[in-house]
Amino acid sequence: MEKTAIIQVFEQLRKTIQSIIQSDSWPGYECGLTEEEFLNFRKTINKEVQLNPWFTKENCYKALSGIVHLTERESLISFSNKYQFTDKPKTIALIMAGNIPFVGFHDLLCTLITGNKALCKLSSSDSRIPLMIIEWMLNWNQELKEYIQISLGPIKNYNAVIATGSNNSIAQFETYFSHVPHLFRKNRTSVALLDGTETDEELRALSSDCFDFFGMGCRNISKLYLPEGFNLNRIFENFLEQTHLIQHHKYGNNYDYNRTVYLMNQIPFLDNNAFMLKEDKGLHAPLSVIYYEYYSDKDAIVNQLNELQDDIQALVGHDYIPFGKAQAPDITDFADGVDTCLWLNSLN
Repeated sequence: MEKTAIIQVFEQLRKTIQSIIQSDSWPGYECGLTEEEFLNFRKTINKEVQLNPWFTKENCYKALSGIVHLTERESLISFSNKYQFTDKPKTIALIMAGNIPFVGFHDLLCTLITGNKALCKLSSSDSRIPLMIIEWMLNWNQELKEYIQISLGPIKNYNAVIATGSNNSIAQFETYFSHVPHLFRKNRTSVALLDGTETDEELRALSSDCFDFFGMGCRNISKLYLPEGFNLNRIFENFLEQTHLIQHHKYGNNYDYNRTVYLMNQIPFLDNNAFMLKEDKGLHAPLSVIYYEYYSDKDAIVNQLNELQDDIQALVGHDYIPFGKAQAPDITDFADGVDTCLWLNSLN
């Protein structure tokens, strides 16, 4: 299969998803779908929250917007030209996480754009949306049926593995897949380094970095590094648009549980009845909690963050990822800082 044909499929996918985001009614065959397919997908999104309460309609559309961002034509062409396109494809088992809708899309893109075959093992928490999108791609180009397969049972007949999961899952991945080339991604989190000059607009954008997808992604900010004297009221004031999260029952249950634990153990925290701020040296805050830590020497904190880079997915702040962009990675932003396409090229 030619690389240009694969890029065309991703281009069509971008147009189709844009149509779904922008139109409540079927816009016509130019969207790439029949009216039945179009309306069926929108219905699937609307009822997804019934099957997975974390996948709200808003979060599903947010994830779809991320796919649109990754499949812009010029970016795809420029990106693909950096890598070899193999004429001897390997079958790559993609074990996808389920914390965010179609969070494994970038791995699928990288696998196909390097000429390899994808054997997708979807998460039970996130199978419906990916299955429909993959079905569209196969309909648009029949040759892709040789390049994308869905594994419904134990995965078999693969040459390499890309797996994403919790730290506990990594031990299982090592047991089952250590005999083949593998790229394992453990549980990471993201942090923000503030210098005190942030505008209210930037802090409002930071609130999205913290709470998009309920804060469940590895690119969500769970720890704030603040200069000494920083007024924490500015965080609460500019995070007000996130207070609606408490109305979500599963998020609310996490909030109630963590708040109760802190109160029973007399652990100090600050609270606005929607999320908590807790001064803590750790990185991985529980859901509904943001850790913070004051610093007096920025260079020392930067050095500390460099030492913690194996635990940090993204760093937001001035001179780093812009505020509000943590959950909007570019096509060249690879998970764990490992160039997936370069790794795939190395297999050949």
